[in-house]
Order: sequence, then structure tokens, then C-alpha cells
Amino acid sequence: MFHTDFEIGYTMDIVIASDVEKMGQLAAEKGAAVIRDAISDNRRARIIVATGASQFTVLKHLVAQPDIDWSMVDGFHLDEYIGIDRSHPASFCRYLDERFVQQVPIGSFQFLDAEGSPAEVAARVGQLVMAQPVDVAFVGIGENGHLAFNDPPANFETNDPYLIVDLDEACRQQQVGEGWFASLADVPKQALSMSVNQIMKTRTIICSVPDERKAEAVRGSVEGAVTPNVPASILQNHAACTLMLDPASAKLLSEATKSGASDGSVS
Repeated sequence: MFHTDFEIGYTMDIVIASDVEKMGQLAAEKGAAVIRDAISDNRRARIIVATGASQFTVLKHLVAQPDIDWSMVDGFHLDEYIGIDRSHPASFCRYLDERFVQQVPIGSFQFLDAEGSPAEVAARVGQLVMAQPVDVAFVGIGENGHLAFNDPPANFETNDPYLIVDLDEACRQQQVGEGWFASLADVPKQALSMSVNQIMKTRTIICSVPDERKAEAVRGSVEGAVTPNVPASILQNHAACTLMLDPASAKLLSEATKSGASDGSVS
């Protein structure tokens, strides 16, 4: 598997799958292996689960993975809008309940149900997620380079596990473009988000990013400087991060990166 070296001394595994479906399959298979190992070693696995269009195929394949004792898995919600309830088509609670939690007999899942007090939800779920190390996080990258709902410039300093964040216009416009909302005015202006530092504490990160509209963000995250202005660039500093791409999202990467990248096949 190809490793891109960075000055900070870590490496990022980059996989360019043949298409979005294969990307999701490879991400799910890698995540499932981490989950099985954690259960074998610790009798428990702890995971972080993201939402959005980038995770459609990931979750479809993850719930179908064999030989996972889901009763031994504890899940945590990555981010959620403030001000919408579960009946809304864009609700991430709804998304995760339908596509993941109802599909497997998971031991526990902590939703960021922000209909009540977002600060109280952040404190309660944050205390739980910090209690033990998390084994694997399934995440994506936004068109503006955001990681979870940490829009640029992201807070790289706070150690709070969850934050109430303001969503920038580019992030909100992406939600309209993906069809979650009818207009920009309908998109909430705030969200609950796992912080950058909390995501980075995860032992393994699997970042799945399909689609040409993410290509510029992918290039900035992989080949640019680590900066709060491209929040996902922080993944360069993680010791065990795999970036799962399709050809469209990888199109702006340098030829050196693309020519060495794995296609995910086992040699």
C-alpha cells in the first residue's frame, strides 16, 4: 500500500478505488477488521460513525460485514445540526438510525440528539466518548475541507470532545447541493460536532471521500500544509489514517501520489 510521507514523520495510506461502490466496500472491510481485532483484544470495540453522501456505500457494506459481534460494539455520532428533529430528511440522527443502528444489533449508540439542549448533549456524550479509547472513526471530508462540522478555520487547540460550531456558507451550500435542503435559508447555521482533537485521538481513522466536487479539498488535505484553513489536513498528523478515494475525488492529486496509490487489492 502506498504511503505518502510528511515532514511530521507520519504516513497516510491512500487508496484509489475503481469506483464509489468499491471505495465503500474497502472502507467497510478495513473498518470491520479493526472492530474484530478490538473485540478479540479488549472484549469491546468503540467506533465513530459519520453521515452524508460520502458514507452511503461505506455503511451499506459495513452492516453486511460477517463475523462481527455487534453486541460488543459501542458507537458514537460524529456531528448533527442544531434545530432540526428526527423527522427532517436531513437529520443525521435519522440517517444513522435508518442506515446503521437499525441494521445491526449494536450494543449501544450515542446519538447527538440536539432537539433539547445542545450543550447538555455535548457534555453527556463527550464524557462517554472520552471514557475509553475509540478504535476506529469513519469520517469524510467536506467540499470546504471540513472534518466533521469543523469548518475553516477549525479549532485545532480545544480538547473539548464536542463543540457547538457555526457552519460557513460553503458548508451549508454543500448540503443544498446534495439535496438535503431545498434552499440555503433552510440549512441550520449551527451544529454539534466532534472536535478535531477528539477525532485525532481515535486509534484508526478511515476517511472516505468520493466525487469530483471534493477533489480540491482532497488535494489540499493531502498535499498542502497542515492548517486550520483546510481542517482535514490535520489527518496528515495521524499515525493510522487511510484515505479512501474514487478516481474523481483523486483527480487533482499529483502524478507521484496517484501513480503510487493502492487500488485496495490484496497482492
